[in-house]
Amino acid sequence: MNKTEQAYAAHLALLQRAGEITDYRFEPLKLRLADKTFYTPDFAVVRVDCLELHEVKGFWEDDARVKIKVAAAQYPWFRFVAVQRKRQQWVMEEFG
Repeated sequence: MNKTEQAYAAHLALLQRAGEITDYRFEPLKLRLADKTFYTPDFAVVRVDCLELHEVKGFWEDDARVKIKVAAAQYPWFRFVAVQRKRQQWVMEEFG
C-alpha cells in the first residue's frame, strides 16, 4: 500500500469499529475487462446492503478513470467508488 492507501485503510478501520461498515480488504479481487485487460480495485468494502469497490487516488490519470467506468458498466452488481483526500477529508465519487 502507498501512503494514501494506508491512510484510507486506517479510515476504514475506524468506520468498521463504529459499525458503519462490516468489513474491508485490500486488493481482494481482479476483474477482467477485456482480453489481457484487468482492473484491481484498491479496497472491497462490505456494507450491510452492498459490496463497494473503492479506488483510492491522489490524482486521476485518464486510463484509470476509463477502467473504473468500464468496470462499473460490466459489473453492475458492485458499487464502484473513487476516493480522494482533499483538505483532510475523503471525497467520494460514485460510478455506475
